[in-house]
Amino acid sequence: MNRNDHETGEPHVLIIVQNLPVPLDRRVWLECQALIASGYHVSVICPKGPGDPAREHIDGVDIFKYAPAPEAKGLLGFVWEFAYSWLRTAWLSLRVRRNRRFTVIQACNPPDTYWLLALLWRPFGVTFVFDHHDLNPELFISRFGEPRGGLKGLEYRGLLWLERRTFHSAHRVISTNESYKAIAVQRGDRQPEEVTVVRSGPDTRRMRPIYPTNPRPAENINLVYLGIMGPQDGVDQALLVIDELVHRRGRDNVTATMLGFGDCLDDLKEQSAALGLNDRVTFTGRVDRVAIAEHLSRADIGLCPDLKTPLNDLSTMNKTMEYMSYALPAVSFDLVETRISGGDTLLYVPSGDIMAFADAVEALIDDPQLRAELGRKARARASALMDWRPQAVAYVSVFSELTGFAPLGPPVVEDEESTSGSVKHDPQGRTYVDLDDEEEFERYLLDRGTRARRSTG
Repeated sequence: MNRNDHETGEPHVLIIVQNLPVPLDRRVWLECQALIASGYHVSVICPKGPGDPAREHIDGVDIFKYAPAPEAKGLLGFVWEFAYSWLRTAWLSLRVRRNRRFTVIQACNPPDTYWLLALLWRPFGVTFVFDHHDLNPELFISRFGEPRGGLKGLEYRGLLWLERRTFHSAHRVISTNESYKAIAVQRGDRQPEEVTVVRSGPDTRRMRPIYPTNPRPAENINLVYLGIMGPQDGVDQALLVIDELVHRRGRDNVTATMLGFGDCLDDLKEQSAALGLNDRVTFTGRVDRVAIAEHLSRADIGLCPDLKTPLNDLSTMNKTMEYMSYALPAVSFDLVETRISGGDTLLYVPSGDIMAFADAVEALIDDPQLRAELGRKARARASALMDWRPQAVAYVSVFSELTGFAPLGPPVVEDEESTSGSVKHDPQGRTYVDLDDEEEFERYLLDRGTRARRSTG
């Protein structure tokens, strides 16, 4: 007989994710680690990434994976993708249940379809937490414009209905920022005390600058983009900025590294080739934490090319906070929530203004002191205001209130690696930049990744 929560006294949380594998999804993985550190059992159901096994056990988390549906095209394609993923997830939830009884389901959108699975499990004493990652109605408008009746109007009303059902079915809602919380209260008819804001903040004690293994040439300027590459993410705008800098303004020393993947990756590679940027732009595809640290530590300027849309304006961009965590100055189109995250540590330009974006990048290229100043302020703001630790406390408190389970420890384990100043190297042996040594930190900010490690001569 399998042990269950009534026998062990430790609640079991099942987390459902459809749009990214775990642990690649940084927010969900931090949530898993916070629950594990607090004494919960955690299982995850998600799609497979390339080469992933069907079952994994990583750092205490049981992960059940299914082969993802083919890339969706058109309404019928999305309906098939959602139905296929829902059925695979429902079947795997039975396997999870056979392994250990779970008491809470947390569903992370998109899509807004797993409320029905939560209702099916409710008679068995399972409560439902909705982790609100995306505004699907706003995503629809951002991609297709305001619906004006007909099929598009029906699709939009369907998304609103699914969102309402998700809000109404959840015992508690977790929002990624105050803008999303306002949607849950106003459009979802939830009481403010039923909605908890948990920002996708970086763990700044682990996500901090290192001296890269492969330093870039000192005379080069490297731009970097980190994130999903979908229609709403504006990576095509970043390529237009690079084209302007290289081919029209003669910035022959500019290169760019595009970290990530998504529906538009192939189209973006074609655009890059058409613009004659193949010798300037590198697309890495999917990257892990090790590669992210390498690239963000050796880059000079971060790019936030998300256009001002109903979705982007209200969404917190993970890339922004990750750039800040690595003390990387960045340029962004002017978005409401990006300003809340970045404050005065970013340069903002009007949405869609390629010339203004290129001007801002040039200003940073030509002013190393400005780059250093913004990088220093960004790191300080990320550590003081955006760090995952207080977010983890808020996150675990939701489950404590629902289950009555008192956490067995803090939600973030302060091991040797994460304690500031106690470790000089990351797990890969790369040297951390000493952020407490003001002179050395300043030198790093001016040189970025042009040296593999601090010289001792």
